[in-house]
Amino acid sequence: MKASTFIIKLVFLFLLLTAFKCDDQDSNSRSCDDYISKLEQMKAEIKDLGEASVCDKNFECRSIALGSKPCGGPWSYLVYSTSIDTLTLHNLVEAHNKLEREYNTACQQYSDCMMVKPPLRIECEDNKCIAIY
Repeated sequence: MKASTFIIKLVFLFLLLTAFKCDDQDSNSRSCDDYISKLEQMKAEIKDLGEASVCDKNFECRSIALGSKPCGGPWSYLVYSTSIDTLTLHNLVEAHNKLEREYNTACQQYSDCMMVKPPLRIECEDNKCIAIY
């Protein structure tokens, strides 16, 4: 009789531990979804600010590394002009890149590890900064 009681307790303990393990996985996936939502919101704000910029001359154009690949380096380069609040843009990009690095680690992300090169130069055409690769 004692052996069957031990087996029942062992099965109960196993089921209990399995239930807690599933809860942890669900909370991690919700957390990853929260990261994705926040990153998408931040990226839209960054792109809107960058696209609002206008230029008259080439010297007003700049680029900034946007995003953080799991292997390192940016996903892309955002082209903008100095006609906008560049400090705000830099702060937003820095916060976005930091959050994406946290997301990559917390949610065990991976990528192709290809290096994205910055533009060779940036030119002002029709009052918009254009990247030349």
